[in-house]
Parts: sequence; structure tokens; C-alpha cells
Amino acid sequence: LSRTRRSSSTMESIKCKAMVAFGVNDLREEEVIVAPPKAGEVRMKVMCNALCHTDIYTLSGQDPEGLFPSILGHEAGCVVEAVGEGVTSVKVGDHVVPGYTPQCKGSDCMFCMSPKTNLCPKIRGTQGKGVMPDGTSRFTLAKDGSTVYHFMGCSTFAEYTVLAEISIAKIDPAASLEKACLFGCGISTGLGAVWNNAKVEPFSSVAVFGLGAVGFAVVQAAKAVGASHIVGIDVNPNKFEMAKKLGCDVCYNPKDHGDEPMQQVLVKNSPTGFGFDYTFDCTGNVNVMRSALEAAHRGWGQCCLVGVAAAGKEIATRPFQFITGRRCFGTAFGGWKTRDAIPMLTDKMMKGEIAVDHFITHRFNGVGETTKAIDALHSGDCLRAVVHYC
Repeated sequence: LSRTRRSSSTMESIKCKAMVAFGVNDLREEEVIVAPPKAGEVRMKVMCNALCHTDIYTLSGQDPEGLFPSILGHEAGCVVEAVGEGVTSVKVGDHVVPGYTPQCKGSDCMFCMSPKTNLCPKIRGTQGKGVMPDGTSRFTLAKDGSTVYHFMGCSTFAEYTVLAEISIAKIDPAASLEKACLFGCGISTGLGAVWNNAKVEPFSSVAVFGLGAVGFAVVQAAKAVGASHIVGIDVNPNKFEMAKKLGCDVCYNPKDHGDEPMQQVLVKNSPTGFGFDYTFDCTGNVNVMRSALEAAHRGWGQCCLVGVAAAGKEIATRPFQFITGRRCFGTAFGGWKTRDAIPMLTDKMMKGEIAVDHFITHRFNGVGETTKAIDALHSGDCLRAVVHYC
């Protein structure tokens, strides 16, 4: 790797390794050139990256905003290598976690100023187009100079990356980056869905559809607030042992119930016989979303949609489900305001208040082993595969 002088007037480009997605399921290790950060931007050395299903979702071609060629990845632990003009919240050497949901904190941003949402739109327009806020990319292929797009404002399948300052959360340098990177997406989303969006109450009943990393985080969060009856639903029974350790009282495999809709199975087995106080879909499957809604308690049940559906998919149900008191809503990054929340969650982890070790089931070394991490994620027994770059 070429060296970089960190003075804002003399910063150089860096050549490094990256996994570049050239098309659907076409991921290759390449050398890329990472340009210096411009005003309001930060260049970081990626120390480790956790694979998330959202990366696979985009690589599979299901993401309506998916662009190729691009550098995927968004759950990472990084060290600041250089900062652009005007950057004040981080400095060279700081340990950080990228956030795909920015937080500009501007007094003129109604979203950042509101306690009701975390959906800051400051750079949404350019982020969705795979470029930095000025409309250009910081990545090019070393072999021919062609442009490579950014992904979710993060692009951490590379040894170096560039982010907008408002998308970076500074964390305690004593924290394990391998563990802290988990707060960049999935685990935070599951915790926040319970604590921020649904605001699950003590002694509630909870049903969680999809027992992956996000679903387990939902179970963990529900248990932490004192939910009295938690059930997990998944077609992979190998997930049930861990689910019960984290707080599930009962687990159901839809395959064991033939053609009977899962919502009917759950309602008749719910504590009251009228459904669950809170239900969470962590699958992204619109049919499962319907099951989650219709398993919510008559009169007051709330259904939170956490999983992201494929492009063009629509959810269907009968309006009567809403007339009889059920509510349905969604969450993005668990409602957390990124730059405030990730340091706080990391601190709680360090104090032993949030356990995350069980989420890391696989480890790999080197950017090139990202493909092995993807295979592990597809295996069915992987929650998070962390690839160490250094």
C-alpha cells in the first residue's frame, strides 16, 4: 500500500485491495485507487468488516438502488487515516464505525432535530446514486481508471474507504473493533426496533419471525425489557437452541404445521388466545410480514417490519386487521441517531450491559476471504462472519 501524507494540502491517493461487485453475484478481488477525502469527508483504514444480509441482497440483484460496479459492505470497524477540509468531529487515529444512516445534527434539519425519527436526508440523494455528496466517486479501478460506485455511503469491502463526516460515529478506542462493528447495522437495528420503535413494555408477549442476527437481537432486547412470553419462528430448527438461551420460551418451525397459516398457529397458542402484543418481521419476506401483522393481538397488537423486501414486492392483508386494532410500522436502523447511538451502544457493550460475542460465529482474514464469509452466511448456521483486513 502506498503511504499517505496527512496534511490536507498534500494528501495522496491510496492503492489498496477491495472486493468489487461487477454485476449480480459477480464479486472479484481487485486493486482500487482511493482518492483523498474532500471537504467534509473522512478517509479510513478498514480494520474489520462484518457481513450483513443487506450486502448479499444487493449482490443478488434484488436491491432497486443496487449499482455496479460498486464496493459493498457497511458493518465495519475503522481507524481514521485522513480528514478533509472542515472536518471537526474526528481526527487521524480515531476509532470509528461507519453509519449508513447519517446524522448531520444541523439545526436546520427537521429530521435530526426531531426525536421522532433518525432519517436524516442530508446526503440521501447522492448516497442512493452511489456517489459522495459532491456527486463523484472516490474509487477507481487501478487497472483502467474506471469509476467504481459507493454503497450505502460506506463501501467497507475495501482496505480503505471514504465517508461523509456525518456518517461516522467515533467510539472508545479501547473497544474491540470486531465487536463494535456489529453496531453498524443489524444488531443495532434489532435492539432499536424493540426499544425505540415498538417500545415493548414489561410483561408483554412478543413473536419474532426470522432468527438470524437481527431476530436474535430483537429477542435479546425484548428479554432485557421484561417481556414475559417470547416466541421465535424460523424454518431452521438449528437456531432454536440459541434462541432459547437468549430469551425465547417457545420456537416454532412453520414446516411442522403443514398448510396451516403460521398466524393461526401463533394466535391459538398465544397467552390470551388473541395474538401477541408485539410482533417483529426480520425476514424481508412479504408473506411472513402478513403473518406477523395478523399474529398481532386483537385490539392493540403492534407489528414492526424490520426486514427489507425485494424490489417491487408488496404486502397484502385485509383492512379488517387494522379495523380490529392492529398497527403496523417499520424501522430503519432501529430508530437510532447514528453518531449519538453507536458510541453509547459500544459503551454499554464494554460495561457488559449488551452481550454481542455470540453473534460472531465465523472469522476470516484478508479482503479476498469475503467470498468465504458470504458462503458462511448462506450456510444457515452463521449469524455474523467478520473478515479482518489487518
